[in-house]
Amino acid sequence: MQEYNKSMIKTGDLLIIGGGIAGLSAALEASKYGQVIILTKGKIGETATKSAQGGIAAAIDKLHDSADFHLEDTLAAGAGLCDEKAVRILVTEGVERVKELIEMGAQFDRAETEAGGGFALALEGAHKQRRILHAGDATGEEIQRTLGAKIVAENKVKICQQTIGIELIIKDNHCLGIKALDLVSGQTKVFLAKATIIATGGVGQTYLYTTNPEDATGDGIAMAYRAGAEVSDMEFVQFHPTSLVQSAEFKDIIALPRFLISEAVRGEGAKLLNNKGERFMDKYDIQKELAPRDIVSRAIFEEMKQTNSEHVFLSLAGINPEVIKKRFPMIYKTCLERGLDITKDNIPVAPAAHYFMGGITTDVDGKTNINGLYAAGECASLGVHGANRLASNSLLDGLVFGHRAALAAKIQLPTSTSSFLTGIQTHHPTSTSHLKPNEIQRFKLIIKSHMWKNVGIIRSKESLEQAKAMISSVEKQLNFEPGSKEEIELKNMVLVAKLITQAALERTESRGAHFRQDFPRTNNQNWQKHLTCKI
Repeated sequence: MQEYNKSMIKTGDLLIIGGGIAGLSAALEASKYGQVIILTKGKIGETATKSAQGGIAAAIDKLHDSADFHLEDTLAAGAGLCDEKAVRILVTEGVERVKELIEMGAQFDRAETEAGGGFALALEGAHKQRRILHAGDATGEEIQRTLGAKIVAENKVKICQQTIGIELIIKDNHCLGIKALDLVSGQTKVFLAKATIIATGGVGQTYLYTTNPEDATGDGIAMAYRAGAEVSDMEFVQFHPTSLVQSAEFKDIIALPRFLISEAVRGEGAKLLNNKGERFMDKYDIQKELAPRDIVSRAIFEEMKQTNSEHVFLSLAGINPEVIKKRFPMIYKTCLERGLDITKDNIPVAPAAHYFMGGITTDVDGKTNINGLYAAGECASLGVHGANRLASNSLLDGLVFGHRAALAAKIQLPTSTSSFLTGIQTHHPTSTSHLKPNEIQRFKLIIKSHMWKNVGIIRSKESLEQAKAMISSVEKQLNFEPGSKEEIELKNMVLVAKLITQAALERTESRGAHFRQDFPRTNNQNWQKHLTCKI
């Protein structure tokens, strides 16, 4: 047994797990009233937020747009499962949060006219108005920089990097903090707080092909579920239609995320072509390339199947080459490094797991069913995206609901933690690894491959039952306490995969990002509801 000394126990008013947009937004607000600790699994700034290209949606153009229009588009994309109250908060408070970002120094692209507040507003799929603020094609990185710089300048937040959560500390249905593994020292540490906000992002790494960073293994969702938190909408995994299909030398590196070709490229006029060079989206939806992501992804999947190909093509022909270089500098540079000049060459693209609409069930203030435990951003499920997220609403979600979770935690904070800290176990088993690195990689590949093949863009009872059996088999072989980062991630991936598969089996209809080949129609009479689950 390992006994904790004082240096291994950290205390604060608010503990935030995750350093992306939701976590940083919460930290900035919470630092106004208390001691804040942020835990990040990697180095600060290395998050899914940083890799977000397209932009952040906000109805700042009062002449041509409104919060009501933004609400309508979000509800339409959500396929009947959006919580209208949550969406209303997103689109109204989002404008204020974006203005605060600009005041902090966020450098969004400007227009030559004063329309849209002087900003160059982009159009993306399923938006009827131009409302996407962007910083070239590196908007997430610019927002991460802005929030991070503000936190550093104020010097009120303690940041503990390279620390992965093991389990939440729960007493009498109250969250007291977390047990975590310091990845540098190898020590197990305890972080105690009056309130805890989980902002750990998504689950993309449970799939073979994903745009998510390597850290996106569903850690926060898995920890919360094990602790007794309710999860919901676990069947709804969004697949981005256009990820760059990697060339042969990159193909075997399964952990690496696929490079995203932003939806904004289609917003500027890029066209999807099959391997015969034919444009095909008009066969699937009246909005063509700018249809909701679930529709475009399934259309691409179908075209790939018909032509026995691993990809389709995205053609930027007709877009001025100088506009491409200026508007999409990162995409242009990355593709050029991989032998593609997108001002001349078509881009080979295919869908990849991109965003998770499910997660820890919360209300609009981030509250879970466990006292003192909150969740915000991609790991939370409050119905703001419904069955399919609208493009560029994810950054807005993290910004708005991270801020709201911090405000709610402030109201609920006890004046003293002494009564809650009494009786916390002061021992924890020494961390020891049980699996060799190649065994961990083998299990991860099994999970990722089956999830992609059987719980992916198109599902059926047969495929889902196959995945369920595989997950059960792997789960039985992992009956031990994880002792390393890789083992913790693996067990989290297995649990999240299990929850996704169970929910996908239960929902015997097709809706939004969840498509059942054996139940291809939407059934509002029986299924216009959220599926929830807890231990």
